[in-house]
Amino acid sequence: MNALVFPGQGSQFVGMGKDLYENHEDAKKMFLKANKILDFDITDVMFNGTVDDLKKTDITQPAIFIHSCITYFLNNIKDISAFAGHSLGEFSAVTCSGSLTFEEGLELVLVRARAMQNACKNNNSTMAAILALSDEIVDEECKKIENVVPANYNCPGQIVISGSNEGIKKACALLKDKGGKAIPLPVGGGFHSPYMESARIELEDAVNQANINTPSAPIYQNYDAKGYSKPENIRNNLISQLTSPVRWTQSVNNMINDNIKVFIECGPGRVLQGLVKKINRESEVSSL
Repeated sequence: MNALVFPGQGSQFVGMGKDLYENHEDAKKMFLKANKILDFDITDVMFNGTVDDLKKTDITQPAIFIHSCITYFLNNIKDISAFAGHSLGEFSAVTCSGSLTFEEGLELVLVRARAMQNACKNNNSTMAAILALSDEIVDEECKKIENVVPANYNCPGQIVISGSNEGIKKACALLKDKGGKAIPLPVGGGFHSPYMESARIELEDAVNQANINTPSAPIYQNYDAKGYSKPENIRNNLISQLTSPVRWTQSVNNMINDNIKVFIECGPGRVLQGLVKKINRESEVSSL
């Protein structure tokens, strides 16, 4: 059984999607449609922009979503038993599963990106990657520090924490004392934490107006790592994930327990393939 997995922020690169645009007429039409929906020329930024341009949340998120969805639709892949995405990638997964149209998915991603960017302006928060410690130790130490929470359970020994600038400094020092390695991340704010509450409220309004259909296969969602097919569950989990951790390790393990053998990454980069292999060496990975 096969699962399609979709990457999130960090997988972008200058020139992303240009080969698809130049070599496939259907892809070109989708890129031009995306420009119209967004009301700006995102293709120009994707193909010709700078690294810094592509790091802007309101550019990064739509760009990765567009690249992932076009890759999926061009390949017309069948026999998929599960969908999942990392953070932003969950919107790509929901769209490619048939739960959202490309147009509605892209509109929601733009709302999400701008809401997150605005939330970052209104608080002093950040993130850090913690390596070489168990989930349990990181969870326990975060509880000791006000305004710090686990944000991404990426794979065993790799967790991202989120919180206030001061809280993250304290947490990094504490976790280093426990034998871990702490790497501050160059991000705009504390994603997947209570600091995104204003963004969650804004996204909630947009998601509640969207027409979400039953997917072609279960979507294993970030909020609680379980597979869902009911539209209302999918809707609620899309909203909740903004202020909750991305449970990627747990999602992959749950898919494996449900007999998924092959994980196919759909979108820019190969980050998720690496994470899957660190979670379970026996799993097969590939990309479109």
